[in-house]
Amino acid sequence: MRLALDEAEQAGRGGDVPVGAVLLSPDGTTVLAAGHNEREATGDPTAHAEVLALRRGAAELGQWRLSGCTLVVTLEPCTMCAGALVQSRVDRVVYGARDEKAGAAGSLWDVVRDRRLNHRPEVIEGVLAEECALLLTEFFRDR
Repeated sequence: MRLALDEAEQAGRGGDVPVGAVLLSPDGTTVLAAGHNEREATGDPTAHAEVLALRRGAAELGQWRLSGCTLVVTLEPCTMCAGALVQSRVDRVVYGARDEKAGAAGSLWDVVRDRRLNHRPEVIEGVLAEECALLLTEFFRDR
């Protein structure tokens, strides 16, 4: 999560909402890819930290199936990112702060664990939640 927080800080310095993500290999020790929000920087509405980390990880592995991988992200994924997590077949999602307004991994919705879908990653929430939330609070307070 500390690596994801470093990514989030990069996003904040660039004027984007400070969210960072890190994709870990199936062994859980190797970082395959990382990303932070780049919507403002790129003008791409899909440039969320999770989507960028998944894209980069798939490129690193040379395949779209990220079976066995873990995505660590500072903020609970939104519906778009939750859908991408399901589609990429990651095994586990670890997140810090809950997103009561747009979260789709347990708070507002629970897309990643919807029994109607063909894949349901494990969800671990609340890792360094206060630190993750503080980054967001400070960012929006300054706005």
